[in-house]
Amino acid sequence: MTSAPRINIIGELINNAYARARRAWETRDVTGYQHLAKLQSDAGADFVNLNVDGTQRVSVRVEEMFEFLPKVIPAIQAATDVPLSFDNPNIEYHKVALRAFDRSKSRGKPLFNSLAASRNELPAMIELIREHDMRCIVMASECFRPDGGTGQSLDPQQSYEAVKHFVDLLVSKAGRTLDDIIVDPGLAPVGADTYGLVNIGLDTMRLCTADPHLRGIHFSVGLSNFAWGTPKAVKPLLERAYLTLGARVGLDFALANVEANSLPLAEDHPLVGQLEEALKEGRVLNGESLEEAGFRQAAKIMELCSDYIDQ
Repeated sequence: MTSAPRINIIGELINNAYARARRAWETRDVTGYQHLAKLQSDAGADFVNLNVDGTQRVSVRVEEMFEFLPKVIPAIQAATDVPLSFDNPNIEYHKVALRAFDRSKSRGKPLFNSLAASRNELPAMIELIREHDMRCIVMASECFRPDGGTGQSLDPQQSYEAVKHFVDLLVSKAGRTLDDIIVDPGLAPVGADTYGLVNIGLDTMRLCTADPHLRGIHFSVGLSNFAWGTPKAVKPLLERAYLTLGARVGLDFALANVEANSLPLAEDHPLVGQLEEALKEGRVLNGESLEEAGFRQAAKIMELCSDYIDQ
């Protein structure tokens, strides 16, 4: 069997969507967070993502986050020197986190997760990245419109233009190198993707890697989105198969679960080819709508899921 590609992992287990993190949050148990951070770093994570936001199961007030960050960040840094990824759309979250973060105890730059066209305080976020010498994740799934507004990218060209815009901003305003910039092209649940978003993300990476002026940037996805709604028996395999396909077009990072889905499948694993064929079904044929192609892709995904459940 051929070897699998190497993907850098941003460990996602410190997130209230996971039971262990939720229990640690509810009791404000810093040792629980230390355990999750060390578990991920020991498993080879290149970053540990810190997301203490609310979910459907637990409500979290902003004030609670701000009170807890100065306690939990030093505790995590006492357990591992893996760089932290600060994950929240609120710039104050990042300011509080960075005040608590000790760069001397980290083997690399912290990560700002994430920038997007619609962020209300985008210039201030870019300045914060410059001030603290951070790497950053840029969302390519939102675009800058000619009228000055923003919106969802609905084709690879829009996403590609958003990437170029962000690269110009980050290089000129924040003093970033291309190595500091990680692009998230967006990753939709493949079984419900009736707008071709999975293919848009792959095509965005193709456009960017073909541009010599963007050579050196990185790409990442939120991997657990991909197989949402598919049977548990096949979910991690589908996610790992996506990593293999993504790596072909430049994907080299993923926000992922080190215990389940962080290792790509080998190129010759049958599911890689099956997923590739299913995504081809999502390409629009002459005279049909995006939705028609999307439903054809979803049907193919459900078909291959059934094949694996029956094994």
